Amino acid sequence: MEKVNHAKIEEAVRLILEAVGENPDRDGLLDTPKRVAKMYEEVFSGLHTDPKLYFETVFEEQYEELVLVKDIPFYSMCEHHLVPFFGHAHVAYLPKGGKVTGLSKLARAVESVARRPQLQERITSDVANAIMEMLQPHGVMVIVEAEHMCMAMRGVKKPGAKTVTTAARGIYENNSQLRTELLSLIRSS
Repeated sequence: MEKVNHAKIEEAVRLILEAVGENPDRDGLLDTPKRVAKMYEEVFSGLHTDPKLYFETVFEEQYEELVLVKDIPFYSMCEHHLVPFFGHAHVAYLPKGGKVTGLSKLARAVESVARRPQLQERITSDVANAIMEMLQPHGVMVIVEAEHMCMAMRGVKKPGAKTVTTAARGIYENNSQLRTELLSLIRSS
């Protein structure tokens, strides 16, 4: 795993502050480049993590019914503007052959994919693809709902607008009844 270059980030943040007409040497901004470097190390910590690694450990359990973890909170950074977007992911799979994973692994996969410069669409498909490849279930469905600060604080300026993306794999791809059933479970409290 590559180490984050704090000095380079600090230099870049200092240049940005100067470019917008600020004085990076004033009291309130003096440590900002260091704080931003530490923050970037944290928010981009998933950059060199493969979400598939969370599904290397599986359990044999004779269970072939729906597994759904909903309302998984996440934060990410829009790769187009480097501003946050955040929301919830809902991850469902239908195990096959008794192959199940720990529930926390589903949340960890979302977290690892979200912690990099990202697109919401990619988070959705990367999580679904990792589960499908590693667990080989009957099907997977991932739904991500998020608010994007690039839409709320700039450009169109529509705070509160949410974007929903879905990825359906296996039996969920062509079975609208199964998708509808899953969506109703997600909407329930």
